[in-house]
Amino acid sequence: MTTDEGEVILRWPRHPRSVSRARQELRKNLADWGAADLEDAALVVLSELLTNAVRHARASHGREIETRFRRLESDRSGGSDGSGGSCVVRIEVHDSDAELPVVRPYGPCADGGRGLPIVAALAERWGVTPRNGPGKQVWAELRAPTA
Repeated sequence: MTTDEGEVILRWPRHPRSVSRARQELRKNLADWGAADLEDAALVVLSELLTNAVRHARASHGREIETRFRRLESDRSGGSDGSGGSCVVRIEVHDSDAELPVVRPYGPCADGGRGLPIVAALAERWGVTPRNGPGKQVWAELRAPTA
C-alpha cells in the first residue's frame, strides 16, 4: 500500500471479494479527508469500475488490479466565505488489459451493461486513459456538494 496525505494506492487480486475490501478502504479515506458526504456515490462508482475490471479485464494469472483514491482541491482560492473551495475525489482503477470498456445499450431485463452509465450519472467527469505500459486506467471524479 502506498499512501500520502491526499492519495492512496492499493493493489487487489482479480477476485470479487476485492470489491468489498476496496470499498472499505475508500470509505475510511473519505472520512479521513472530510469528504464523507461523497461516500454513497463514491462507493457505487468504485464498485462499478472495480467490478468491471474483475469481470472483464483479460490479464495473465496473478496480475493485480490497482486502485488509486485521490483527494483533489478545486477552486483553491475558495469562495467569499473563506471556505477554501470544494473537494473533488478521483477514483482510478488500473488493469493490465489494453481493451477499452464500451458503453453498450441494455434493455430493462438485461443482467449487465449498466455500470458505466451509472458512473457517468454519478461522476462530474469520467474517462479511460491508456497506460504507458500494458493496460488502462478508468477514472471518475466526484465533487462534494457545496453548502
